[in-house]
Amino acid sequence: MDDVQWLDDEEREAWLALIALITRLPSALDTQLQRDSGMTHFEYSVMAQLSMADGGRLQLAVLARRSNASLSRLSHVVTKLERLGWVVRDAIPESRASDAVLTEAGREKMADAAPGHVAAVRSLVFDGLSPAQTRQLAKVSRLVTTQLDIGIAADAADGARNRTSIT
Repeated sequence: MDDVQWLDDEEREAWLALIALITRLPSALDTQLQRDSGMTHFEYSVMAQLSMADGGRLQLAVLARRSNASLSRLSHVVTKLERLGWVVRDAIPESRASDAVLTEAGREKMADAAPGHVAAVRSLVFDGLSPAQTRQLAKVSRLVTTQLDIGIAADAADGARNRTSIT
């Protein structure tokens, strides 16, 4: 561990602030959505992705990637949303894949849930920031997300190489 480049005081302060943000914000959004709309933040996010897609439809694998979820986790959530009548699955002809499609009831649910959710996001995040800070938040978030994507891709490539070398 002698070769570890430890965080300096400024980096440690930023890291601890980021950890607090990424643990507390999703919980606060989840609480608001469950209380006001009877859905989790993840369910809302899945339905929001569908509502923004052409025809309210996305292939499950694409929806999983956009939702940052495993296909298995997404499938369980889509099953729940189907039971509630907010989403249907539509098999893709000549393929094993399926699309998730937002129903009219799902669109109505999103229309009911969105105002409270947006108010919570505004209250919890943007009301405390100036326009310049909002732009900076967007810029820093994109930079960190890009770095994260690079790290995830490198880990996936390393895993693939390790599986190949074992066989």
